[in-house]
Amino acid sequence: MYDFANSGYTTVVITAVFNAYFVSQVARNAAWATFAWTCALAVSYVLIIITAPAIGAYADAHAAKKRLLAVTTVGCIVFTAALALVRPGDVWLAAVLIIASNFFFGSGENLIAAFLPELARGEGMGRLSGWGWSLGYVGGLVSLGCCLAYVSWAQSHGLGADHFVPVTMLITAGLFAAASLPTFLFLRERAQPGAQLRAVSDSLSRLRETWRRSGDYSDLRLFLVCIVFYQAGIQAVVALAAIYAQQAMGFTTAQTLALVLVVNVTAAFGALVFGHVQDRIGHVRTIALTLIGWILAVVLAWLATGPQLFWIAANLVGVCLGSSQAAGRALVGYLSPPTRTAEFFGLWGLAVKFSAVLGPVTYGLVTWLSGGDHRLAILLTGTYFVAGIAILVRIDVERGRNVALKAQETPARSVQNL
Repeated sequence: MYDFANSGYTTVVITAVFNAYFVSQVARNAAWATFAWTCALAVSYVLIIITAPAIGAYADAHAAKKRLLAVTTVGCIVFTAALALVRPGDVWLAAVLIIASNFFFGSGENLIAAFLPELARGEGMGRLSGWGWSLGYVGGLVSLGCCLAYVSWAQSHGLGADHFVPVTMLITAGLFAAASLPTFLFLRERAQPGAQLRAVSDSLSRLRETWRRSGDYSDLRLFLVCIVFYQAGIQAVVALAAIYAQQAMGFTTAQTLALVLVVNVTAAFGALVFGHVQDRIGHVRTIALTLIGWILAVVLAWLATGPQLFWIAANLVGVCLGSSQAAGRALVGYLSPPTRTAEFFGLWGLAVKFSAVLGPVTYGLVTWLSGGDHRLAILLTGTYFVAGIAILVRIDVERGRNVALKAQETPARSVQNL
């Protein structure tokens, strides 16, 4: 249900509505507009990277995942609603609010993922993660559908983007708040408090020790590197989909919303189906299939000159998006020592957030230096998926799982002895 609740933020704010509004209205289609948008996202992800180790280790030490999740949820909702205050020309206000809302969203994403190993056995994590991602896309559909209905009504009454976009921010924030309530009413914190951390420096020491001992978790470490590359491509597509549709393909806001709405249906389908496929054919094969699909989708989007081919590319993105996200999250849980899940999902969060800096900024920089060539930018994005496949084939999943289980059997050294 939390995946259902928070997906409206990424769907409406990051993917479908506010990003295109920022470029076309807030920044008034300046040559640097797309780069400015990606830089704002990059700052938020850097902040997440800096704070994630401390948050993850604190959550493990105090069994505080649920309490911290409540804080990040309220923060994301409040700053998303505040985006309704942004008007054309308010570049700095928009940037600050995007940084704040996305920081709280990303921090909460790490925390909710850390519940996964408490809710499923190792062999069932792929299926449960797939259900979560699938429900997430349904949540994105609900938010997007409500926003599309209002945008259509507003446009039929002659109202412009400076009127209907702020209202969509309020709709998104309200649905996030309502849909997250079941999580806080029914989800239990099953973890027990661990070693008490004296300060943030202790949690960072724990992370450094984990990374120094990464030879013991070589397959997990290799997969985290793989995540950085293929997620860089995914994050670029997610953050810039509406911008590409409007700038390169000439889509209107309503057409873009309709496109993303349909893509969310295929994404939900992909997450659900591939969650079961992953448990049958294995983690690596599943992720490899999705990355091949990503490469094909990028090439089709680059070749598209009309809406038909672009719609095919977009729906292929949907199938691959849901499946690759669910499969990646489940594999991290499968390779992580069960007693240190929040910490290792903190590492997963670091990898994803670093990729969210790398991919979109690369895209934004290419469009700025090329004078607005979005087709060249999307084509170069595809190289990240190629790099991901090259790393993925080197991972031995069963070896990594055995190492994680062996680590659970060996009493961990206390933080004070690190």
